Amino acid sequence: MSKASKRPPLTGRKVTLMFIGAFAMIISANLALVYAAIGSFPGLETRAPYQESLSFETRRIAQEKLNWSSSVSYKNSQVILDLREADGGPVVTPNIALTVGSATSAKYDQELSIHFNGHYYIADVDMPAGNWQVKVKAKALDGTDFSRTLSLYIRPAP
Repeated sequence: MSKASKRPPLTGRKVTLMFIGAFAMIISANLALVYAAIGSFPGLETRAPYQESLSFETRRIAQEKLNWSSSVSYKNSQVILDLREADGGPVVTPNIALTVGSATSAKYDQELSIHFNGHYYIADVDMPAGNWQVKVKAKALDGTDFSRTLSLYIRPAP
């Protein structure tokens, strides 16, 4: 046997150090991913979740009694909200607000200035392709609050 091809023996100490090093690398990568995930989205929808939860069921039942349906689309640099009553007619209310933003970060949220064209609520806004959320907050004429978060996926231009 030549001197160049002779390797030192693989001992239990070396195997243990390799094993510990591999797990340390995996754990450090997981910790970095957890830190990035928590830093980008805390998971809270509201500042006071406990207080909101106390009246949630009452608000949900009142909103369901409205029997409104809602959908959102994006066309020609406009967000179009279709808000319908049970009979199929458009909901007409002066108290409506739209907020559009990213599903994972509040830094892209923006309040939209909307107008009603007799059928739909329309907001002019330039939005890049991607997955967006449109938060609708309205108040019925009888004072019932309506709140809905709708998904809006904008496809990239061909």
